[in-house]
Amino acid sequence: MAESTGTGVGGRSGQLRSSGLRPGWTTGACATAATTAAYTALLSGAFPDPVRITLPKGQQPAFALAGERLADGSAMAAVVKDAGDDPDVTHGAVVRSTVRHGAPGSGVVFRGGDGVGTVTKPGLPLAVGEPAINPVPREMMRTAIATVAAAHGGSGDVEIEIAIDNGAELARSTWNPRLGILGGLSVLGTTGVVVPYSCSAWIESIRRGVDVARAAGRTHVAGCTGSTSEKVAIAEYGLPEDALLDMGDFAGAVLKYLRRHPVPRLTIAGGFAKLSKLAAGHLDLHSARSQVDKGYLAGLARIGGADPELVAAVADANTGLQAVQLCRAAGVPLGDLVAEAARATALEVLREAPVAVDVICIDRAGTVVGRCAPAANRAAH
Repeated sequence: MAESTGTGVGGRSGQLRSSGLRPGWTTGACATAATTAAYTALLSGAFPDPVRITLPKGQQPAFALAGERLADGSAMAAVVKDAGDDPDVTHGAVVRSTVRHGAPGSGVVFRGGDGVGTVTKPGLPLAVGEPAINPVPREMMRTAIATVAAAHGGSGDVEIEIAIDNGAELARSTWNPRLGILGGLSVLGTTGVVVPYSCSAWIESIRRGVDVARAAGRTHVAGCTGSTSEKVAIAEYGLPEDALLDMGDFAGAVLKYLRRHPVPRLTIAGGFAKLSKLAAGHLDLHSARSQVDKGYLAGLARIGGADPELVAAVADANTGLQAVQLCRAAGVPLGDLVAEAARATALEVLREAPVAVDVICIDRAGTVVGRCAPAANRAAH
């Protein structure tokens, strides 16, 4: 990803290469590597070092072990997180996985060790009381356990305890306490890869992505906030790779460049919370520079027909996701209203540029929770 784009390669892959930054590995990937090594040792008596895993998109990175311990009935392996060129607060953190034999038929059970937070509020993709190990890392570890079990004759019934050295202290520099994730960090990642963050490099890569799409004659591009929304855009519209713009948090960069270098249609696809920020007028969607405004969402819910009790519940929601879930249960189209408001913000930035915009809001699982049809400014016709 740190090499030059060369010629003729666009879309998300081209943007990643053109950023010139070294990618890293998520806490979820590190936890999976440590779990793979620990379970292998538990069954075979030997730790693989380095240990190789397969990520959701097929990459097979190898991780060196920073620590290992084999005892009766359990094994622990540790991996140091390398976040690449991303200024990630968890760069250099030691991620530990202790694997123990579980009861027959119990499957894979997850525990949070020291430095891993516990979910205490609703609105997250995990139940209250669960360790903050997100769904994709859990699935990665389940797959790894099954692979190791098949190779070494194990049952696959295990308890996995993930711990992160100094995680409670590191978590104070994250949004976890505000989200009700207490006692430590979250184990995160949807692809296993940390996309390095640099404002100037990423904005430049967005511009190059637009240039490549235009050169290829594309009439429809999608600005996506991440890999999950990218999959939704592909599924919805069958867009080719060079029509995909990895927008990330930089909605303003996409819109301002398309204002000068228009493409007939733009789909903006992203998580509900991020796009609620765009709806409220923010063009930089990063959590350090803009926040979900629950009061704004409550106002939209009122417009959508929510009763006073629901309006108050939305204003008091723990997360944007919880707000849209509450409204969906009540038949209030908050997701659609956010999509329409986000489209209005986009069109305001595009001004007279001949670009029609539609918006798709998704939840963490990639389910569409709000959308609006393509529309353009009248001056653009």
